[in-house]
Amino acid sequence: MGPGMETADIVVVALYFVVVLLIGFFAMWKANRSTVSGYFLAGRSMTWIVIGASLFVSNIGSEHFIGLAGSGAASGFAVGAWEFNALLLLQLLGWVFIPVYIHSGVYTMPEYLSKRYGGNRLKVYFAFLSVLLYIFTKLSVDLYAGALFIQESLGWNLYLSIVLLISMTALLTVTGGLVAVLYTDALQAVLMIGGALTLTIMSLIKVGGLEGVRTKYMQAVPNVAAITAAGNFTYFNSCRIHPKPDSLRILRGPLDEDIPWPGFLLGQTPASIWYWCADQVIVQRVLAAKNIAHAKGSTLMAGFLKILPMFVIVIPGMISRIMFADEIACIGPEHCMAVCGSQAGCSNIAYPRLVMAVMPVGLRGLMMAVMIAALMSDLDSIFNSASTIFTLDIYQTVRRKASQRELLIVGRLFVVFMVGISIAWVPVIIEMQGGQTYLYIQEVAGYLTPPIAALFLLGVFWKRCNEKGAFWGGMTGFVLGTLRLILAFIYRTGRCDQPDTRPLFISHVHYMYVAGSLFWISGFVAVVVSLCTSPPDEEQVRTTTIWGVRNLEKHPVKERDEIYRLTQKSQCHSSSGGPYKEVHLDVTKQLGQDGADLKLLVPSNDYDPATPSTEGSPVNSPADHFAMERL
Repeated sequence: MGPGMETADIVVVALYFVVVLLIGFFAMWKANRSTVSGYFLAGRSMTWIVIGASLFVSNIGSEHFIGLAGSGAASGFAVGAWEFNALLLLQLLGWVFIPVYIHSGVYTMPEYLSKRYGGNRLKVYFAFLSVLLYIFTKLSVDLYAGALFIQESLGWNLYLSIVLLISMTALLTVTGGLVAVLYTDALQAVLMIGGALTLTIMSLIKVGGLEGVRTKYMQAVPNVAAITAAGNFTYFNSCRIHPKPDSLRILRGPLDEDIPWPGFLLGQTPASIWYWCADQVIVQRVLAAKNIAHAKGSTLMAGFLKILPMFVIVIPGMISRIMFADEIACIGPEHCMAVCGSQAGCSNIAYPRLVMAVMPVGLRGLMMAVMIAALMSDLDSIFNSASTIFTLDIYQTVRRKASQRELLIVGRLFVVFMVGISIAWVPVIIEMQGGQTYLYIQEVAGYLTPPIAALFLLGVFWKRCNEKGAFWGGMTGFVLGTLRLILAFIYRTGRCDQPDTRPLFISHVHYMYVAGSLFWISGFVAVVVSLCTSPPDEEQVRTTTIWGVRNLEKHPVKERDEIYRLTQKSQCHSSSGGPYKEVHLDVTKQLGQDGADLKLLVPSNDYDPATPSTEGSPVNSPADHFAMERL
C-alpha cells in the first residue's frame, strides 16, 4: 500500500471499480451492439441528462485535474478562460451544428465532410488528423496525468500505473460500445462533481476562503534559503518563482506569454470550435440523442456544468501552491527533478498533492476514485471515437466490402495500436510547455485544428464553398501549421537556468496568434478557390448546411420524398433479405424537430425480435446498408 492511502481508501477505490464494471456490463447486456449504429451511436436512444453528463465528463478528464489545476498553480486565474469559452461554443454545437449533422444522417465528422463537399480526400485527411490528435494530445496526456496521480498517492511506478488504467478502460470500452461509455459517464459525473466540490470547500476553509486565496496566492513563494540549505540545489534569478502580477486576471495583455487576450479571442476560439463542434469524441455523444430536443438540452446542461471547473479545479490548484510553495513552485531544474521527476516544473502535482494533504481517510479514496473516473471516462471516449473514425472513415475506404463483424474487430484492434504509440509519447509531454500539461494540449491543437474549424464553418454556413476550395484551404493551413509544430518540437523551451536560444518567431510569437493566422489563411484560400471553380451540386448542400436544413423545415413534402428515396435505395442494395422496420412518415418526425425520434430520420436499425437475423451478412439493417454505402 502506497504512502498516504490507507485500507479505507483502497476499499472505496475497489468498490468504485466494481460498480463501474457492473454498470458497463449491464449496458453491454442491454444494448444492441451487433450493428454499427448500435455500437458506435448507442442506437440513437439516449436522453439529455445522460448525454449532458457524458459531455462534461468526457471533457473534464484527468488532464484537467492535473493540467488545469497545474496551470492555475503556475499562473493563476487565466486558464479558466477556456471553460467560459466552452459554455458558449456548446450552444453553437447544439443549436446550429447538430441539426445539420442529424439531417445529414452521418456517423462521423469525416463522413460529414465527405457528404458536404463530395469525394474522399477531405474525409481521409480529417480522419488521419483526428486520430493523430487523439494520440498525441488526448490519449498520451490522459495516460500521463492519470498515472501521475496514482504515482503521487500510491507510490507506484508511472508506467505500471498506465498499464493498469489502460487494462481497466479497454475492458469496458471494447465490450460495451458507446452505450457502456454513456452510462458509466453518468455515474462518473456524480462522483467527479461531488468529490471535487468536497475538496474545494475543505481547502478553502484552510486558507481563509476566496479572500484568502486572493491575498495568499500572490505571496506563495518558495523558501529559497531553506531549499538550498537542505539540498545541493542552486537558484538562478532567471527561474521565476514569484506569481505574475496579473495572476488574478483571466484575460492578459496582448504580449502575455500565457494567454494574450487578442490571441485567445481570435486564435484559441477557432481551435475550440473544432473541439466542441467538430470533434468526434464530443459530437458522437450528442448524435446518440433520441431527438433534437434532447440534443439541445444536453448541450445546455453541459454548458452550465462548465462553469464549475474554474471553482473546483483552477482555484484548488492555486490553493495547492499556497500550501506547498516549496514543492509546486520549485526553484530550478535540479530541485524540480528531485520533487516531481521533471526539469520543466512541478505544477502538475498540485491537485494530487492537495488531495493527499487535505482529505481525510476514506474521502481520499473517494477523490482517488474521482480521478480514476475522469481518466477512464476520457480514455473510453477516445478509444470509442478514434476506433469509430479509423474503422468507418479509413479502413472501410480500403476494404469497401468488409463485413460488420470485421469492422468491429478492426476497431477494437486499433485501440491496442493507439495505446502503444501513446505510451511511447509520454516522455515528450513531461518536458513540454514548462511542465504545464494543459498548455501543451492547447499548443498542439492550435497548430493543427484551426483549418478544420474553417472548413466546418464554411461548410455549414456558406453553400458556395466546394470541395476544391475546402481541400486546398485545409491543405494550406495544415502544411503551415505542421511546419510550425515541427519547429516548436525542435526548438523547445530550454531550462530556466540557461539562455533562450530559440529563433524570435518561435520564442516571441505566441501560438494563439499562429492559430488565428492559420484559421483566416485557410478560410481565405477556401473562399478564393471556391469562387474560381464551379459551385457544389444542389444535392450536396440540401441537408448539409444550416440554410438547407431550414429550407427543408419549410418544405416537408420534399423531405418525405427524400426519406422514401433513402429507404428504397438502401433496400435495393440489401444482401441479407431480412425484414425492415417500417419508416413512418409523420411530417414532424421526418423533420427531426423537437420531440422527433431521430431513428426515423434514416432507415431504422432496429430488428423485429421475433425474426432472427443472418449472422454472417455484411450488414443487418437498412441503416447499416445506408451508412456502409456512403462510406
